[in-house]
Amino acid sequence: MTRLERFGEALRAAGAECAVISSEINQRYLSGFPFSDGYILVTPDEDFLLTDSRYIEAAKKHVNDLSVILASGGMLASLKRLISDKGISEVAIEEADLSCADLKKFTEEFSGVEIKFGASEILKGLRAVKSADEIAKISEAQRLTDEAFSHILDFLSPERTESEVALELEFFMRRRGAEGVAFDTIAVSGEASSLPHGVPSDVPLRRGFLTMDFGAKVDGYCSDMTRTVVIGRADEEMKRIYSTVLTAQQTALSFIRGGIPCRDADEAARSVIREAGFGANFGHSLGHGVGMFIHEFPNLSPKADPSSVLRAGNVVTVEPGIYIEGKYGCRIEDMIAIREDGSVHNFTQSQKNLIEIV
Repeated sequence: MTRLERFGEALRAAGAECAVISSEINQRYLSGFPFSDGYILVTPDEDFLLTDSRYIEAAKKHVNDLSVILASGGMLASLKRLISDKGISEVAIEEADLSCADLKKFTEEFSGVEIKFGASEILKGLRAVKSADEIAKISEAQRLTDEAFSHILDFLSPERTESEVALELEFFMRRRGAEGVAFDTIAVSGEASSLPHGVPSDVPLRRGFLTMDFGAKVDGYCSDMTRTVVIGRADEEMKRIYSTVLTAQQTALSFIRGGIPCRDADEAARSVIREAGFGANFGHSLGHGVGMFIHEFPNLSPKADPSSVLRAGNVVTVEPGIYIEGKYGCRIEDMIAIREDGSVHNFTQSQKNLIEIV
């Protein structure tokens, strides 16, 4: 069964016959074709990809499961005509992705058509369970990310700037075949490493922790990894913090398996950090799903619904951290998949011993 067929089946099970897909990533997920202007219309009888002259030739060559239509007289007007021609009286929309302004336009243009929410929630659930083909693309993205880390260890020196480190990671992954980066690369050192999502600056690497959070994108699929090294020599507190974070991650990796609640996975790591006296310094969740979006369902979080459990096909990060405001921070992140038998496959191969750059 194709993704479109699974989506259509889930859509009808939720009480909706048709759906308009407007977000780029979900359009690519359903069609396999990347484009940035147009719509996908899913109906019980036929599915359509509506786009403009910039994409129409490529779409006709590469899209097999949808009827490709060239928009005329405006994208929304073309969609309106298509919905009218098909006699559609109700459509589900992506409630999590559509802006208030676009919802207003839809409501005004599609008078007489009932607008339903629910498409985003259905797609979120479908995307959370990766196929073998998706796993292979994520694995390739992580392979490039691992290679980039090995490369950057030879590039690092106290004379390099944070921005240079971030750019070198990105250039390396692109040179090796990545279509792009999975997200804005983080490379922050010294006291800036206490910022979990700090922005690289044009300052030489400062003594202390250097946290690098980065990933490649391959055929639309992301990887995500964090490694923390030390610029200069690590003092005893830094060694203790690093050891605590690593132990927390290893504890969680050993605990995680198919069927366990997501919040329990978070607690496995969080309890190690809390017992070491750094409970107040671990502010984010243990991990998140990864796929075409860098942050997907499920979430390994203390706030996760108790009914949310890990299942075969889930790909998630495991990334505990300790951050001391104004001083430094440390995070170690791997990306894993749950196999059919419930065991864990770790995509990430980069070393995790404490590395000092002197």
